[in-house]
Amino acid sequence: MKKLELLAPAKDLEHGKAAINYGADAVYIGAPKFSARQAAGTDLIQIESLATYAHLYYAKVYVALNTILFESELGEVQQLIQKLYAAGIDALIIQDMGILEMELPPLPLFASTQTHNASVEKVQFLEKVGFKRIILARELSLEQITQIGLNTSVELESFVHGALCVSYSGQCYMSQAICGRSGNRGTCAQPCRSAYDLVDDSGKVIQKNKHLLSLKDINLSNEIPNLVKAGISSFKIEGRLKDMAYIKNITALYRNKIDSFLEKAPDYKKASSGKCSFDFIPDPNKTFNRGYTNYFINGRKEKTGSFLTQKSLGTEVGKVVKVTVREFIYEGDPLNPGDGICFFKENGELAGFLVNKATSNTITPNNITEIFSGAVLYRNFDLEFENKLKRSNGNRKIDVSMTLKQELEDIILELVDEDGNNIRSVFKGDVLKADNEETARQSIVSQLSKFGNTPFQLKEFLYQADLPYFIPLGQLNQFRREAIDSLIQKRYLHNPKFLEKIEPTTSPYPTTSIDFRGNISNSFAKKFYQRHGVEHIESAFEIEKESNLSNRVVMTTKHCIKYQLDACPKFQGMNSAYNKPLFIRDQHHTYELEFKCSECIMEVRICK
Repeated sequence: MKKLELLAPAKDLEHGKAAINYGADAVYIGAPKFSARQAAGTDLIQIESLATYAHLYYAKVYVALNTILFESELGEVQQLIQKLYAAGIDALIIQDMGILEMELPPLPLFASTQTHNASVEKVQFLEKVGFKRIILARELSLEQITQIGLNTSVELESFVHGALCVSYSGQCYMSQAICGRSGNRGTCAQPCRSAYDLVDDSGKVIQKNKHLLSLKDINLSNEIPNLVKAGISSFKIEGRLKDMAYIKNITALYRNKIDSFLEKAPDYKKASSGKCSFDFIPDPNKTFNRGYTNYFINGRKEKTGSFLTQKSLGTEVGKVVKVTVREFIYEGDPLNPGDGICFFKENGELAGFLVNKATSNTITPNNITEIFSGAVLYRNFDLEFENKLKRSNGNRKIDVSMTLKQELEDIILELVDEDGNNIRSVFKGDVLKADNEETARQSIVSQLSKFGNTPFQLKEFLYQADLPYFIPLGQLNQFRREAIDSLIQKRYLHNPKFLEKIEPTTSPYPTTSIDFRGNISNSFAKKFYQRHGVEHIESAFEIEKESNLSNRVVMTTKHCIKYQLDACPKFQGMNSAYNKPLFIRDQHHTYELEFKCSECIMEVRICK
């Protein structure tokens, strides 16, 4: 049977354990250093503890070490990888190909989406050089994913939920160009979330102070069957910097979606053990989001931008109809004290308030100064839902069948879990002649069936003994605890591990020339590409001199400002207002936009 994996983010041990409790088959977490989210690095002790917790459920822990590396860091990285292997991780997510030139432990390597995995040829190459899994570019359509799946046998992973980088991952140099903070080094300043003016070559302002490069969040929760058909086996939730509410809510959402698919797909099964139950109904609209998009999974069919704000709007809940000195009246969904509400002011800026008091359709906010009649209200903090998530602890249990037997003078307890692990435990306590055998039997069954705060739940109890005995409750409890401890150890012993030593190959790279967008920043990476037939190699953007930045492409994106403004000549018909060369600018920089309509991409160039 083919395994499907739900992969959730973890910024630390606590969030990683929560992701597993709410249904993740695997979690990904940042290495202590050299992660593409530098602020989400995690120490080795937490990573080792997370691996121990995850492996009980046969869940996996993948570590992101996916920045490009400078020459001085190569020795440190090689030592760190050995330590991560010793901590028990299950795979390493990397961007820098120099790592393949190191002495590596037998640890599976996953090609980060930062390696720009957007074509059949690129994925085929990465498979041939030893990668166990390829994390595909977010911009791919189902048709493109299907073609990759048909022409490769490597595992394919796809982002299905969360924030989107507007640029093709690994192909954005905007932050590095303007402030020396590289996305490829894990320190992106996110200039894509800033506000810009859109102007033409005469300086005419077409759009004023809009978040022209800011995208909505991706939500493919309804595309699971189509993604499976296309060849995806791992479904990835973005968010190593997100809070606990997001982890619980979104992981539970996708657990339900994948389980619903598995119920109708006998050829597939989940990639880990245990059943999850939730005491809330997952709702993706009630945790941080900028509005949702399917992005390009079905081609260019929707607008992906969030031009009005880069912040979380939440869900539209109503409209203000009257404002008084301290209160306002609105029409819409019920609100509760403590809810966070936002709205766009008459000048277009986003503002917000907390609900202090709610009586029917009359609201007392903590700040009424900017509220006006006609304002559309959005709830971006639902206190009642947040409190439900806080109270929820997750409930993930592994099915166990229990059999009580009698063999000559021995009382035997057998446990078999849902993965076929089994143990036999022999009772070593004292027994007494029972005054009432039926009462004694009921006591034995009752005590042995109490799994309580363990990772197991009783699926069935088979009583295959003739025991005219009374066994003290304390000894029965000890008997059960010892059996459960033995089963836990057996599970760890049989935890599936994939060990693979990567051997160097000479498989040719798809091209013989790589420019700065190959992100080659050290001698090991250069050696790797030379061995694979690349003859001309440019250095990474991050190590070039500033004088070389003028007129360089700093962003390549499928997001199209013209399409967003109904001026795409390919799909919507050209609007004459956009015939001239276009630029975006803020208070400090101007960028030229180049629309490559034949490739359906937009490039952003920095102007000096």
